[in-house]
Amino acid sequence: MRLRQVWALATLVALAQGGAAFADVTVSQSNSPALQGTEQIAALMGVEQQLLGAIPPSRLSAIAKGTRQSPAVVRYDVEFVDSQPRPEGDAEWQCLTSALYFEARGETLRGQFAVAEVILNRVDNPEYPATVCGVVNQGGKGGCQFSYTCDGTRDVMRDKTAADRAGKIARLMLDGAPRGLTRGATHFHTHAVRPGWARRFPQTAQIGAHLFYRQP
Repeated sequence: MRLRQVWALATLVALAQGGAAFADVTVSQSNSPALQGTEQIAALMGVEQQLLGAIPPSRLSAIAKGTRQSPAVVRYDVEFVDSQPRPEGDAEWQCLTSALYFEARGETLRGQFAVAEVILNRVDNPEYPATVCGVVNQGGKGGCQFSYTCDGTRDVMRDKTAADRAGKIARLMLDGAPRGLTRGATHFHTHAVRPGWARRFPQTAQIGAHLFYRQP
């Protein structure tokens, strides 16, 4: 029974990582007397721990909450995004939707997906809050991490089309869409500014009006 559970978990890992192979993780099905009882259980539990460790924390949370899976292939074009189901979700989804709308609605769809990557990369980084809302609303030296949260204006998403697309992008990303645009970026800024950290962090991508960086 325990062996079947581990293989089920292995399948879950493959799905959670978009079908990525996990050839380095193996489970012996041998009936050798040398591996019996508590030793066999311990070995299987070790493999289970290894499999769980391969899943990003945000994806584990999504799986635990029973959220739907993203399509195996995500396209960064209007036709694909508009074809997605009407988005909905909890506070985490609402926070990511708002961040995409107010920080990136003027960008291309690729640029909006990239900003979502940055936020979720921070969620998975122990140096930042462990929730989307925590990351989006986090303060910092001299102000907020995301300017729209403390610019003194009322945050109302008046552009229905842009808000709907931001919501669909947020839903796709929270459900585990690939994060392949920014190579693990945790920061971004527009061409109009040059923050001090940009001189110290390696740049990973340039998409639209934004430059992306990964914190060392």
